[in-house]
Amino acid sequence: MNLKAGVLLKVKICGITNLNDALLCEASGADLLGFIFFNKSKRFINFAEAIQIIKKLSLFTIKVGVFVNESPELINSIVSQLKLNAVQLHGNETPELAAKIEAPVIKSFSVKDNFNFDAINEFKNITPLLDTFSNIQYGGTGKSFNWKIIPKNIRTNIILSGGISYRNIEDVIKEVNPIAVDLSSSLESEPGKKDEIKVKEFFNKINQIRRALW
Repeated sequence: MNLKAGVLLKVKICGITNLNDALLCEASGADLLGFIFFNKSKRFINFAEAIQIIKKLSLFTIKVGVFVNESPELINSIVSQLKLNAVQLHGNETPELAAKIEAPVIKSFSVKDNFNFDAINEFKNITPLLDTFSNIQYGGTGKSFNWKIIPKNIRTNIILSGGISYRNIEDVIKEVNPIAVDLSSSLESEPGKKDEIKVKEFFNKINQIRRALW
C-alpha cells in the first residue's frame, strides 16, 4: 500500500445540515466539511443556518460551499460572508466561470464509462472531484463508478466520490490513491442526517489503515 495514500489522504464529508453533525465529523477527523447551497438537494442548507455552524468550527477545518450553476458574483459574495475556505462547483459550470471564483475551486465531474477525461484539462487551477454520473441528480447517489477508467496520471490529484464507505476505503487507497475522498450518503441515517456509528466506523477504519503504515 502506498505510504502517502494511507497517511496523507484527506477526508471531506459533505451534506452537513446541522451543528451536531458538523462537530461529530470534525471531532472524528474530517479535514473538510461541505455545505450544499442547492435548494433541490436533500441535503440543502441555507446561508443563515450555515454561517451559524461555521462560526462554531475549528479554524483548521476547511469549510466548502457547494454550488450548482450559480453566478460567480453570488458565489464570491457568499464566500466572503460565510468565510468559506473553498468552493465546490457541482453543476455544468464552464472554465470561464470557474476562473472568476475568488477562492480555491473544487470542480466536480460526473463520470460514466464513456467520460472524456480531457474535459478536466479545460479547467485551470482547480482540484477535480470525480463523482458517479446520474440522470436525475447532481451527486449524492451513493453509487461507485468504475475506478479502473480513471487515467493513472491524474489519480493522485483528484478527490474521489461516489459510494465510498468503510467497506471499500482500503480498496480506494490501494487502487486509486486519490488526494482526498468525499463521503455523504454512506455516513447517513437519512438524507441530511449523519449517523454517529457510521461516521466513527469509517474513521476507525481510516485510523486502522494509518496505524498499519506507521
